[in-house]
Amino acid sequence: MDDPTRARADDALIRYGGKFSDFVAASAKGSFIYDVRGRRVLDFTSGQMSAILGHAHPAIVETVRRSIAMLDHLFSGMLSEPVIALAEALKNITPPGLDRVLLLSTGAESNEAALKMARLATGGYEVVGFAQSWHGMTGGAASATYAAGRRGYGPLGVGGLAIMAPNLFRPSFGAPSSYDWRAELDYGFDLVDRQSTGALAAFIAEPILSSGGILDLPQGYLSELKQHCEKRQMKLIVDEAQTGLGRTGEMFAFSRDAIVPDFLTLSKTLGAGLPLAAVLTSAEIEERCHDRGFLFYTTHVSDPLPASVGLAVLDVIVRQKLEKRAAEAGLRLRTALENLRDEFDCIGDVRGRGLLLGVEIVKDKKSRKPDTALGARITDKAMELGLSMNIVNLPGMGGVFRIAPPLTVTDEEIDLGVTILRDAVRGAQAYGAS
Repeated sequence: MDDPTRARADDALIRYGGKFSDFVAASAKGSFIYDVRGRRVLDFTSGQMSAILGHAHPAIVETVRRSIAMLDHLFSGMLSEPVIALAEALKNITPPGLDRVLLLSTGAESNEAALKMARLATGGYEVVGFAQSWHGMTGGAASATYAAGRRGYGPLGVGGLAIMAPNLFRPSFGAPSSYDWRAELDYGFDLVDRQSTGALAAFIAEPILSSGGILDLPQGYLSELKQHCEKRQMKLIVDEAQTGLGRTGEMFAFSRDAIVPDFLTLSKTLGAGLPLAAVLTSAEIEERCHDRGFLFYTTHVSDPLPASVGLAVLDVIVRQKLEKRAAEAGLRLRTALENLRDEFDCIGDVRGRGLLLGVEIVKDKKSRKPDTALGARITDKAMELGLSMNIVNLPGMGGVFRIAPPLTVTDEEIDLGVTILRDAVRGAQAYGAS
């Protein structure tokens, strides 16, 4: 960003988290973003982890052009064919038990709706989440978000409880070689039982905690979690904002554990970068909530334009079997990142599934001590060399790169990204040593 542009930004914008990138985008196509001078940057985070089909996908462009000229926005109580069709399409790709659909705009909004329905259905108000979670910035979603943003705003929603998420690289229960995540989960719920007033309503969980540092719940974890919820007559809400619709190599990440959540929330990937979110639940829960007066009128609930986009997204993913492509491309990317881990002592861990992977930066593999300063230098160097990546920093962790290229990414683009990352690590280390 040149000085005049920076001055304009500083003069006009509210800063809403961290610093703005010096790269000012002018256009985007496929896996690349371009500035006004034509300089291109490879987008290894799919925008905000959302552009699952890349930027300016022809099917999305055509759908928006057609829909904006025909039917864009309606009274919130009025339905349209795209809304009904998208609800049916989502039912068709989810297991029985996720039978009713509510279409909204953002991930926070979909989590708000699921939390309200869980409270209404159970009569409870307490919500349990992971201590490294991120579910949104609005009231109820923010109350269940523990990764960041809790200080300085006064009391959050009443009834929020948290347990530690499993971290196989830095386990809380024992050494990595003997880590017992089941014992940790049981202990977490023992603490929940001690703190609860007897009004437990829901547990909300991401299958892979993204802002929490790409913490992939071990296989079987969601199944055990569902049992804990059923024992306490709580509802399980699975937030697949980033993992849904093929990114992990399966259509939904929860499928690996052969469970069906009481609520499934979708957002980011469903709109492929446009604002669209959904809540899915059972017919039984929907009926109970409706009978008890469930209210969630918003300005853009059931809007036809984003629903049309969602239909196009599902069509492309299902028709092109992009979940299989995510598995194949993810294996290629993971193998390359693991080679970097073997090459550099500062890369402590590579984790995740499919095309949602994390790379943790440490001082050295033996100590596993975080090195957030090096992570920041790698981020800046990568952008300088033409690679956009996102790094998250949490207490007790090294900086963790969240790597989530579009499902349409080519093998050549994956190889290019890894090459730039290698050069960025070398450059950042050399700068730190000077």
